[in-house]
Amino acid sequence: MDIIELLKTVVIGVIQGITEWLPISSTGHMILADQLIHVKMAAADPAFWEMFLVIIQFGSILAVLTLYFHKLNPFSPKKSLQKKRQTWSLWAKVLVASIPAGVVGLLLDDFITGKLYGYVTVAVALIVYGVAFILIENRRRKPKIESFEQLTYKTAFFIGMFQMLSLIPGTSRSGSTILGAVLLGCSRYVSAEFSFFMAVPAMLGASGYKLLKYFLKAGFGFTSMQLAILLVGMFTAFVVSVFAIKFLMSFIKKHDFKPFGWYRIALGAVVLLYFLCSEVWKVF
Repeated sequence: MDIIELLKTVVIGVIQGITEWLPISSTGHMILADQLIHVKMAAADPAFWEMFLVIIQFGSILAVLTLYFHKLNPFSPKKSLQKKRQTWSLWAKVLVASIPAGVVGLLLDDFITGKLYGYVTVAVALIVYGVAFILIENRRRKPKIESFEQLTYKTAFFIGMFQMLSLIPGTSRSGSTILGAVLLGCSRYVSAEFSFFMAVPAMLGASGYKLLKYFLKAGFGFTSMQLAILLVGMFTAFVVSVFAIKFLMSFIKKHDFKPFGWYRIALGAVVLLYFLCSEVWKVF
């Protein structure tokens, strides 16, 4: 096995684990990482690499299920009947919120992959949503929804409409859902946690769909190197995701989302400058 390639996979896993949960766009970081790291598998087997970048999210999902196991477990013997009902209600709201992105993503997957995955789209989305975070925080009012019991199914569905926007590369799934939830009157804490919970069906669905498409196209089974890359990437994403989620929940207790807005603007500018300079360099 190529140890260097596995180490590169660890780096990709670290990037995935951090950027999946912080509202700063995993796609934007992955594009830059792909340019700077040059993983051999990405060039040798683009179909596998495209699938890997989605499947690696499974490690991140496990981090959510591990950290919030009790809160998300409706069968916990430690919960009263009322708490169990509230847990089932929370899952129902998560599923309602997952409908818009699930339907649109399934219908437009090939179009999005073929037409929208470009550095210009990613850079513009990074900057636009970065500005949006700053403007919304500057005009923020006292939240009306400070618990999941206060979150209605209607509000959950509209948060799901914002998650649908994350299908545009560079938007960030967590960024769009957190931004939407804040706009709809949720507290930062509820917005962030609901975004985490929405990731479970969204990422499981996306992972399963990409895996099925890959198997139908390339056949069932992996080489030993492909399997090693998948396992290393998912394990790294899991470990890093645990720390990233804990960091975000601790951070928003004392701070707002504006630092992430400024970071997105800076990253968008870096992406634009990098690829524009690359295009100019090709001319000469």
